[in-house]
Amino acid sequence: MNFPSGNLIEADRTIFLYSPLMSMLNFVLAQILPVIPKVMIKPFSKPYVAGETEDDAMKVVQHLNENGFSVTLDILGEHVESELESGAVTNAYAHLYERISADHLDCNLSIKLTHLGLCIGENIAMKNLEFLIKRAEASGNFLRIDMENSPYTDNTLVIYKQLLQDYPRVGVVLQAYLKRTTNDIELLNSSSFNARICKGIYKESPEIAYQDHQEIRDHFSDAVKDILSGEGYAAIATHDLELIDTLEHWILENKIEQSRYEFQVLYGVPMSGRLERLKEAGHRVRIYVPFGPDWYDYSIRRLKENPQIISYVMKNFFRK
Repeated sequence: MNFPSGNLIEADRTIFLYSPLMSMLNFVLAQILPVIPKVMIKPFSKPYVAGETEDDAMKVVQHLNENGFSVTLDILGEHVESELESGAVTNAYAHLYERISADHLDCNLSIKLTHLGLCIGENIAMKNLEFLIKRAEASGNFLRIDMENSPYTDNTLVIYKQLLQDYPRVGVVLQAYLKRTTNDIELLNSSSFNARICKGIYKESPEIAYQDHQEIRDHFSDAVKDILSGEGYAAIATHDLELIDTLEHWILENKIEQSRYEFQVLYGVPMSGRLERLKEAGHRVRIYVPFGPDWYDYSIRRLKENPQIISYVMKNFFRK
């Protein structure tokens, strides 16, 4: 299962149950999950991960494209421990650009800076990013820089702005629950600004992040409207049906061009037919598709960092 990296999908992935009993259950489950055998976790995560290999992912992309959906691919993992490992990840992403181009797929890539070595050194991440940007440019494709937790926010935005000077088809992710996001949009909004807006998944302190669910939803909506009231492009990443309805109504009411936004959701999350209705209405819908051999470690780490994800996962698991 893709327990998001704070971007997507990396998307609204925060439909949680807040009762004290559920919170305690979440905590207990998160503590025992690391000792549960992989074979027992695999079926639980399978609907949300497009396999472990590049070929697995390509099959899913092809299927989604055939059904009218755009795709973003994400290789699961982050916080590499060596420059050699970061180089291997970079090469894997570069090869994805080649496959996407060769197969004429409607698909771009989303990367995490710590997966490319930012946690080791900014120079390592920049070297890898510059290599990927050249591959993206050669294939005429797009690169999204995911947003991780708050210690990396400033560096991520600095790197994004630096890359944007050399290649216009670069985007970033902003998290609606961070109090700084309104100001970040004001500073960045231009015709070259492309941001995925998600609610945010990392546990952050009340000093820097809104904690109330409705307050986060309100700031999500405001962030999208701010971008579209300016000159930027908004990737509206949420599974919140009410929020989708509200923003679709606002977009239509304000006659926002369809070329200036898209709706994004995480692969495998039930949406009650809403994605098909958005697509039929002419809106672009993009599916955020994670894959890779790191699905287990990544999932366990995310669950331990934020046990409330379990409520969300369990709800969708039993709905399926």
